[in-house]
Amino acid sequence: MLQLENRINNAFDYIRSLTDAKPVMGIVLGSGLGDFCDRLKNTTVVPFDSIPDFPVATVDSHRGEFVFGTHCNKSIVALSGRLHYYEGYSQQEITMPVRIMKKLGVSTLLLTNAAGGINLTYSTGALMLISDHLNFSGSNPLIGQNLSEYGLRFPDMSDIYSKSLREELKAKARKEGIMLEEGVYAMYSGPSFETPAEIRFFRSAGADAVGMSTAPEAIIANHCGIKVIGVSCITNMAAGVLDRKLSHTEVTETAARVRETFIRVVELAISLAQ
Repeated sequence: MLQLENRINNAFDYIRSLTDAKPVMGIVLGSGLGDFCDRLKNTTVVPFDSIPDFPVATVDSHRGEFVFGTHCNKSIVALSGRLHYYEGYSQQEITMPVRIMKKLGVSTLLLTNAAGGINLTYSTGALMLISDHLNFSGSNPLIGQNLSEYGLRFPDMSDIYSKSLREELKAKARKEGIMLEEGVYAMYSGPSFETPAEIRFFRSAGADAVGMSTAPEAIIANHCGIKVIGVSCITNMAAGVLDRKLSHTEVTETAARVRETFIRVVELAISLAQ
């Protein structure tokens, strides 16, 4: 197996051979949002499985491809489907797309996800701006040799999810009648949903929502000096909050119900990229 740095460089070289796009913004589209890519213009699609020595997406609802295009007069690269830690890859591998985005020129990254609501004031379908995260995955994508090309060995983590961009996005959304919650996202490794006891623990630790992604990508983006905006769609209430079992079907159905509002928030976030 090639070393991580070589795999990133080889993937970048392959992608660059297919497009000369210079995206200013990267977007990672979580469960139920992959069809946002259909709104991009002048697209170039690069499937993960076409890239040499690159991990492939194994979740049915995630296409697993880079999509280059333009939207709102901005050059964009979107991930239609992400890689997850629970798929058996290391966190270094699942964050390879973020480092490739950095090499492509991305300066702002929008991370979206479907999440379970822990905060009892939330309702399904709510959209939550991520203000911070708790990494309960049991790993960290910066473990191992530091790739100094991207950042320092010990990066500061006090403003991973840019406070200034959050405030701007909330203000833009409010003008359009879209109310955004704001809270702390807890990452759990998955793929099983959390137990009611784990949810009670996460709530006591200050978490407002829980999911199985996002934190590793945010850590690497922060390490690279990329500004991050995180938005969670509360697609279900977490285990033990309601007296019913959890299912991935509920996640995708709720994401579909609020898709248009969520996409409008994505568009407002794109307008913030410079």
